Amino acid sequence: MIGQPVRRVVLLVIAVSLLANGVAFAQKAEAFKEAREKMVSEYIVREGVTNPRVLASMRQVPRHEFVDRAQRPLAYNDSSLPIGYKQTISPPFVVAYMTETLDPKPDDRVLEIGTGSGFQAAVLSNLVKEVYSIEIVEPLGKQAAERLKRLKYDNVTTKVGDGYLGWEEHAPFDKIIVTCSPESVPQPLVDQLKDGGKLLVPLGERYQQVFHLYEKKDGKLVSTKLISTLFVPMTGKSEDQRQVKPDPLHPNVLNGGFEEDADNDGYADHWHHLRLVTLLSEGAAEGKRCVLFESSARERLAQGLQATAIDGTKIGSLQLKVQYKIEGTKAGAESHEQPALVVHFYDENRRLFESITVGPWIGTTDDWRSVSKTITVPPKSREMIIRIGLNGGTGKLWLDDVQLTPKLR
Repeated sequence: MIGQPVRRVVLLVIAVSLLANGVAFAQKAEAFKEAREKMVSEYIVREGVTNPRVLASMRQVPRHEFVDRAQRPLAYNDSSLPIGYKQTISPPFVVAYMTETLDPKPDDRVLEIGTGSGFQAAVLSNLVKEVYSIEIVEPLGKQAAERLKRLKYDNVTTKVGDGYLGWEEHAPFDKIIVTCSPESVPQPLVDQLKDGGKLLVPLGERYQQVFHLYEKKDGKLVSTKLISTLFVPMTGKSEDQRQVKPDPLHPNVLNGGFEEDADNDGYADHWHHLRLVTLLSEGAAEGKRCVLFESSARERLAQGLQATAIDGTKIGSLQLKVQYKIEGTKAGAESHEQPALVVHFYDENRRLFESITVGPWIGTTDDWRSVSKTITVPPKSREMIIRIGLNGGTGKLWLDDVQLTPKLR
């Protein structure tokens, strides 16, 4: 039997430990709350999302709970992150943008195709009456269901299955949101949408997609074309039956001269996640157009992205060419925050494992300069993203004539 003095010491140690853990938990919770506030102000409000209900939900949902522990330090950055099984969690801006575009109402019943981590469903949960969410990858679907239940998003119902078939027994739906990229709108989703309802979906080729917002009127869909984006395609039969498939032996840059703007929205086609960029119709190095990235705030993401497939077992190197002009450019606080062209390589699980920089371009030039660089392709590369811009640096950066030429091993 433990004597009274010893017992008091043991109880005191336990109490101190519990208090310390409680303080640590409170500090961590406060840190995550501050990170969410910064995420919303830096990456969402600044980029044009204004719906107060959407912003409130983005501030509330603990995004770090929806990523692996190893990814938690990056949870509140404006980037996609791997969640396993070749899937990713969408960047915060994309989630907020899609949610606002869907215009959620408190009495809405919403169908989500592509549960993934469950983050989009959690954001919607605060805004609508009911969310029904389908995930085709069984382990992800089960993990998301357990996570949403643990975090008490009780108005979210999930199942594992082919989302392109919809969820007929719960139809019709006021809104449908597709968080993976089909080649065209699956007919069951059209059938299960209420008349007057809205459907938001990223459509296009595997690495070239555009958001489309549809409204159902008299049984037919009326489409509005929105911004370019990049989503992980859904696996399964529909994906296998795509008419246009990526060619990993011929990676290339589309609209590298920034001449194309088919919808006249002021953004160069085929580039996504554009930030602090202006499409100029004069002063180009080649052709009629070029782009200008401009920022006076360090850490702001003045950038543009483009993705493509690549087979590193067959492609040995890439020759990159670009023309640039700079005025007063400076690096940001972090080593990666520099005006440059950066190539990010991803493995078969869509995990970023290497980045190679063309640049950085610091200072001021009197006129356009051309740069060419040959980079080695790691053998395990299966996808790549080209990032152009100030990337967290400051000043003005003009770019034109981005070219990529692959060379076989």
